[in-house]
Amino acid sequence: MNIDSLIDALPKAELHLHIEGTLEPEMMLALARRNGVSLPYKSVEEVNTAYEFDCLQDFLDLYYNGMSVLIEERDFYDLTYAYLEKIQQQGVIHAEIFFDPQGHTSRGISFETVLGGISAALETAEREMGITSKLIMCFLRHLPEEEAFDSLECACKHKSLIHGVGLDSSEKGYPPGLFSKVFAEARKQGFIPVAHAGEEGPAEYVEQALDDLKVQRVDHGNRAFENPQLIKRLAREKTPLTMCPLSNLRLKGIPSLELHPLKKALQAGLVVTVNSDDPSYFGGYVSDNYKAIQQALDLQPQDIITLAKNSFTASFIEDKHKQSAHDEIDKVAGKFTLT
Repeated sequence: MNIDSLIDALPKAELHLHIEGTLEPEMMLALARRNGVSLPYKSVEEVNTAYEFDCLQDFLDLYYNGMSVLIEERDFYDLTYAYLEKIQQQGVIHAEIFFDPQGHTSRGISFETVLGGISAALETAEREMGITSKLIMCFLRHLPEEEAFDSLECACKHKSLIHGVGLDSSEKGYPPGLFSKVFAEARKQGFIPVAHAGEEGPAEYVEQALDDLKVQRVDHGNRAFENPQLIKRLAREKTPLTMCPLSNLRLKGIPSLELHPLKKALQAGLVVTVNSDDPSYFGGYVSDNYKAIQQALDLQPQDIITLAKNSFTASFIEDKHKQSAHDEIDKVAGKFTLT
C-alpha cells in the first residue's frame, strides 16, 4: 500500500491554522499591487529567499510585514478562499481557523473588515465545497492584556461568527498567565479557550495554559515532554495537542523531523493532531505535514488513521459529527490493504 495515497484519501480536520499564514508569495505581491502597498520584495523568488528563519521572532517579523497588503474586505475573502480551495484537494472537510485582528486594527483596518471577508469566504466554502469551519480569534501575546480586551469587546458583537479565543505571537517572555483576566472574561462570554504553549516556551507555559487560561486544547505543546507528570496529565484529561511538524522544523524548534515528539505523543496516548500552522511560510499544507512526519518517524498506516480520527476528536464540532467523520475514515481506510 502507498501510505501517501492513504493520507490523501482520509477525511481530515485542520485545527491549527493561521489564516494570515496562508498568504502565498504570489498573492502577497498581487495584493500589494492592487492596494498600492510597497514591499521590500520585487519577485516571488525574493520573497522565498526571505523565508529562511532562525527562530519564531524572525518569522513573525516577516509575517507582520506580509499582513500589510491585507486592507479591503475582499483581500481577506480572497486569502481565506484560496486556503480553502487548497485544503479541499487534501481531504480536509473541517477547519478551525485562527485570525489575528490586532495585527490589522493596529494598522487602521476595522475589525468588521477583517471578520467580514474571512467569514464570507467560510460561508461560500461550506456552500460550494462542503467544508465546515469554526473561527478562533487570537490575542497577540506581545501586546498588553488591556489591548486584548479591546478585541474581545469587538468579538462579543459577533458571537455568531467567532467560536473561540486563542493566544499566539512571540512566546518567550510572555507566559499564558499574563492573559488570565481576558481569558476569564472570554470564557464568561461563551468563547472556547485555546492557546499556543510549549512551542518555544517551557513546559511550565503549558501548565499555565491549562490552569490559568482553562484551555480546552494546547496549540503545539512540544515542550510538555520536559515534564513527565504533565504528559500523564494531558493523557488523563485527554487534552488535545495541535502539533505542526514542518513549522517546528522551519523555525528550528527541532533540529530534524526525526526528533519531533509526535510519535512519543501517540505512544503516550495523547490526543495529538497534525496541522500546518502557517503553510505558505513553512513549506507545506496539512497533507504535506502528514507525509513528512510519516516518513521521518516511520509512522504506520494505523498511526495515520489515528491521527486523522484525532483531528475530529479534538475539534469543536458536535459529537454526532465526530462519529460520522470517524465512520467515514474507517470506510475509506477499508479500501486500502493496511500492513
